[in-house]
Amino acid sequence: MRIRPALVAPAATALVLLPVATGAPAAAAAPAAAPSAAVAVCREGAVTVTAARSATPHVVRISVTNKGRATCVVDRVPTVTFGDLDGAAQPVPPAGSAPYLLAAGGSAYAAVRMLDPAAEESRTVAYLTVAGDPSHRGTRFGAASVGTSGTIRVWEPVTTLWQPTAAKAGTALADATR
Repeated sequence: MRIRPALVAPAATALVLLPVATGAPAAAAAPAAAPSAAVAVCREGAVTVTAARSATPHVVRISVTNKGRATCVVDRVPTVTFGDLDGAAQPVPPAGSAPYLLAAGGSAYAAVRMLDPAAEESRTVAYLTVAGDPSHRGTRFGAASVGTSGTIRVWEPVTTLWQPTAAKAGTALADATR
């Protein structure tokens, strides 16, 4: 099974300041060219993550919402891990780490394909964990909460980058996995 290694960072990482340009859209990936302000990584307690079944088989919709009073950043690649398996879902298209701005009260969305429909083999796990940023522990979701019975089948999982709407996340996954 090929999956992206999960990044584990100490809690102090959440205090790192990342430069971002002012005037950037609140829910856009925002690696800054000319920093004029610093935006902190979202504290784990300041964000809520969700995971829910999708109408598409083997796909889960995830979101991250900034419950805080100030704009903060998460990584543009959601961290989605599966049970006790090593690694995390690979981003599609392939992408590296970069900040993604979340306005106060703002949300971002991604779609995760857990199992390639053409896969002849798979592993099963009891839960998946979703984190808005690799410095966060994440929230665990059992099989029933993501629409599977008993266990989650996984093989070569992929995730979109955070998107401004759930519809764009679904489209991004469909486009990337054709």
